[in-house]
Amino acid sequence: MTRNLPAKRGYSLDHLRWLQVLLEEESVTRAAKRLRVSEAATSRHLASLRTLFGDPLLVLSGRHLVATPYAKDLLGRVQTVLAEAEALVSARARLDLSQIAPHFTIRARDLFIGAFGSAIAERLRESCPRCQIVFSPETEDSIGDALRRGTIDLYIGATEDLLPEIKKQTLFQTHFEAVVRAGHPILEQEITPQTLVAYDHISTSRKGRAHGPIDAILAKQYGLERRIALVVPSDYAMIETMRETNMILPLPEIIIRRLPLEAIGARAFAFPFPLPDLVSFQAWHPRLDNDPVHRWLRETILSTVQSVVRALRDRKES
Repeated sequence: MTRNLPAKRGYSLDHLRWLQVLLEEESVTRAAKRLRVSEAATSRHLASLRTLFGDPLLVLSGRHLVATPYAKDLLGRVQTVLAEAEALVSARARLDLSQIAPHFTIRARDLFIGAFGSAIAERLRESCPRCQIVFSPETEDSIGDALRRGTIDLYIGATEDLLPEIKKQTLFQTHFEAVVRAGHPILEQEITPQTLVAYDHISTSRKGRAHGPIDAILAKQYGLERRIALVVPSDYAMIETMRETNMILPLPEIIIRRLPLEAIGARAFAFPFPLPDLVSFQAWHPRLDNDPVHRWLRETILSTVQSVVRALRDRKES
């Protein structure tokens, strides 16, 4: 049930900041670490917030704290209030990127980082020389939860595992091709679904999943099955060693254009059947939608990535 913020006097935006972090973390220990204060101080603030709001806010469930229904309802409104307050201050101060030192944590796959990371960093530092980017590895925790808690500022990828309120923007669209070593026997024959499945394949999945859209099409349309010899969490884990094996590695076409295929002794070829396009996007929590620094980050990433993609495709056509 929705309740209003307390009508009591004597609270400030600082109270709301403490409340936001405690509810996002659902842990006094993690909240204290995030705010860089002692657990005792954090516990005192939780006690005062409970009095202020007339609600326990966080209650024990087994050995862990969980937010009460009222606190869950409150969190989104508190995040919005604080984001709007930050936007007001930023707008009044007339954002000067040369005078700030923002720190951004972005979760992305290694392929994206390898293809676009340096170009993004250079463009960001042109306007904001003291900004720092931390590319965070993909993990098992929910992307939506990480964005909600603020442990990451931005997600870049293609997953559908997002909370409904998460904002997203398409960066580029591409398709999969296959990479093999130079001199691979499949290059000496017609590439068909049948010749494709005659060789072992590599699947890339941080969750250890061996099968995907390629396998579904092979099974449904041709009654065939790939042999997945390796499942690796990182595409780059195998690119450098492709010359030592006859295995086949699927990669996004736009990423292949960034690889020095000749130098690493590799070749690429198209799959002998159409595959669903891969849509890469950037995603963020709505509380950051109007934040001027975060908006600058998103706009810079979008323009940089699209510029790199255009250059790669122009080079391919020429």
